[in-house]
Amino acid sequence: MMDYPKLLTIQDISCVGQCSLTVALPILSACGAETCILPSAVLSTHTAGFTGFTVRDLTADMPAIAAHWRKEGILFDGIYTGYLGSTEQIGYVQDIFDTLRKKDAKTFVDPAMADNGVLYGAFDMTYANAMKPLCFGADVILPNLTEACLLTDMPYREEYDEAYISEILDKLAAAGAKTVILTGIGYQPGRTGVVVADETGVQYYEHRKISKGCHGTGDVYASAFVGAYLRGFTAFEAAKTAADYTVLCIEKTQGDADHWYGVKFETAIPELLDMLQK
Repeated sequence: MMDYPKLLTIQDISCVGQCSLTVALPILSACGAETCILPSAVLSTHTAGFTGFTVRDLTADMPAIAAHWRKEGILFDGIYTGYLGSTEQIGYVQDIFDTLRKKDAKTFVDPAMADNGVLYGAFDMTYANAMKPLCFGADVILPNLTEACLLTDMPYREEYDEAYISEILDKLAAAGAKTVILTGIGYQPGRTGVVVADETGVQYYEHRKISKGCHGTGDVYASAFVGAYLRGFTAFEAAKTAADYTVLCIEKTQGDADHWYGVKFETAIPELLDMLQK
């Protein structure tokens, strides 16, 4: 366990909407990490359900910010990436991984680019292929099933069995993936879970599936995972903690029709702190 890790997270800021950096910064801070940020873009709101939102692309600022950190001798104990807006940004992030990490620093990549069998609207296969070296060079990746299929050139299936998941995990490992946190995997109705594959083997944590999805829960999950992992949790322990916390966040938001744009993750932070006392 690091007493006070200095973590850098690189993703966009949706000023309203409870996702990306507005989720990552408070959750990681609550987990006890000094959380530094590199915004890849600034949006007035997120893009799911809002219309007329503003976007300021910060790609051009990223290399200058990194150069300043190098000049100041600033290095990080961990680097965690979320949504990246372009292949150019992926390249800048790879350079940051190579030059701004301490000797034993961990890198975490949430390849936030697709879901439910399709790429997000802003991306194409050029982007998906550019994400592969970043993922396969990272210490931990957190793909959903669609993203894992894109990383391995496997066909996406809505219905699958454990053999199919094992094949994907084998292909990820063969390509260089070290620790894989494969999210949203369910083998029976009403249940979902997370598959963790690392040097100790493959483990599965199953939990209740809440039918109504909420925007930003992937960011909540990944941030809670990284925070727990940096506190010394094993990959499986961190994955379980993040899953329990994310489910609780969704449960605390259900029944409030006005809160359709995210989850009330702040209200569950006291329970997260309890989960972190191991």
